[in-house]
Amino acid sequence: MSGSMVVVGLGPGEARFLTPEAAEALENADALYGYLPYLDRVPTRDGQTRHASDNREELARAGAALAHAADGAHVAMVSGGDPGVFAMAAAVIEAIEAGPDEWRTLDVKIVPGITAMLAVAAKAGAPLGHDFCAISLSDNLKPWELVQRRLELAAQAGFVIALYNPVSKARPWQLDKAFDLLRAALPGTVPVLFGRAVGRVDESLRVVPLSGARAEFADMATCIIIGSAETRIVERVGLPSLVYTPRSSKGGA
Repeated sequence: MSGSMVVVGLGPGEARFLTPEAAEALENADALYGYLPYLDRVPTRDGQTRHASDNREELARAGAALAHAADGAHVAMVSGGDPGVFAMAAAVIEAIEAGPDEWRTLDVKIVPGITAMLAVAAKAGAPLGHDFCAISLSDNLKPWELVQRRLELAAQAGFVIALYNPVSKARPWQLDKAFDLLRAALPGTVPVLFGRAVGRVDESLRVVPLSGARAEFADMATCIIIGSAETRIVERVGLPSLVYTPRSSKGGA
């Protein structure tokens, strides 16, 4: 019997954001693997096993799931947001590259989902309307010096910047440092969006100027979008403001 591995993006939260393709992949799986909070989003099904693991155990989780698939099971690896954006798709493929030859013969499929920056952007308007980039502030897998350089160059180049993994108990100082770096390259009036748990019942969105952005406004459930010098806020009487970056650019940061 030939097994398979599908890496499924659950989107930002509620079931309404789950694509029909993702729902079908989850329904057809013999076994689900993933970080426990993400597994909890998936409805239980009779005969389907669940294998939860903790955060920072991505490669071990991927290896266990691939071994299960190699034994003939149809395995789904669940991932929040989109599995290819700072998530499990890269870990699974990394494990395949380093693993036994039999893992390379598996039927492997990646099912996309709505990533956090897209959910936050849609909630606010269209801040990603022009060129943008995404940077993880975590230095677990890369040096902080590299994070700083990428932030500086992205700001200088005029990109809108989406920040993933902005703060944790082990990294309480990095986000304020990042804001300091960005303030050196961008006007203090640039809008900064703090989208927390967007797509879930407890979602919130805060928009502040870069001059007033603080790490205390974020946690690990927050995705942050820093506008460019051309990002605008459209005020509306009696309605939420709309944040957008024009599709055209005059150049400059």
